[in-house]
Amino acid sequence: MSGFEITQSLVDDVVKISQEAGERILEIYKKDVAIYEKNDASPLTEADLAAHLHILESLNKISDLPVLSEESADISWNTRKSWNRYWLVDPLDGTKEFIKKNGEFTVNIALIEYGEPTLGVVHAPVLGTTYIGWVGEGAYKLENDVRKDIKTKAHVAGDIWQVVGSRSHQSPEINKVLAALGGESNLIAMGSSLKLCCVAEATAHVYPRVGPTSEWDTAAAHAVVLAAGGKVTVLDVDKPLDPDAHPLRYNQKESVLNPFFMVTS
Repeated sequence: MSGFEITQSLVDDVVKISQEAGERILEIYKKDVAIYEKNDASPLTEADLAAHLHILESLNKISDLPVLSEESADISWNTRKSWNRYWLVDPLDGTKEFIKKNGEFTVNIALIEYGEPTLGVVHAPVLGTTYIGWVGEGAYKLENDVRKDIKTKAHVAGDIWQVVGSRSHQSPEINKVLAALGGESNLIAMGSSLKLCCVAEATAHVYPRVGPTSEWDTAAAHAVVLAAGGKVTVLDVDKPLDPDAHPLRYNQKESVLNPFFMVTS
């Protein structure tokens, strides 16, 4: 799409789309359902699909860019590798959080340009919070429609490291990373893409990810981190603080799985 550019109007549209998708999820989330299983009849699948369809239809109205969503992940690499700009969507990130009803699940919409996330919206419907990152323009969050600018905060020698980690997935390799940081550390448990947002809004210094994720899991919050002044780099657990670590990139290979990565302030 020649002449495509991010504008405040586009950002506002994507925020609105994510919040409307969140409303559709909440309608299903609030139902009193005894059993949650990810099969064709489950509330989780119903919520995923309702959000996906709304986002897809709405994004197609505001741009002619292609869309890759977790719920339409069968688009071939042959097709995808020609995309310079596209929307990358996870309509419901945080499966276990949805099932446990702890509210820590999100709607994620990212704009990817030449392998990098340049715009990201992460909406947490239960929490009433939306994180927005427009790379080069800044990051902010909306809490009940009140705007607050956010920025990462670097670790200061002597301070306890605030390290965000998964509430649902843990790995013994995380200890290698914590040891490399040096000093005392405090692990903050959090679900879904909200982990990256913790670094973006300075409630955590780092988020090392040494478990499996897909590109749609991280892209929107990655943009929020970048816009807030942070970095997301490929993580080698034997050299976790490597200053030459490569930035995490998107749509560079056939697999949509991410390597291990580190989010830093």
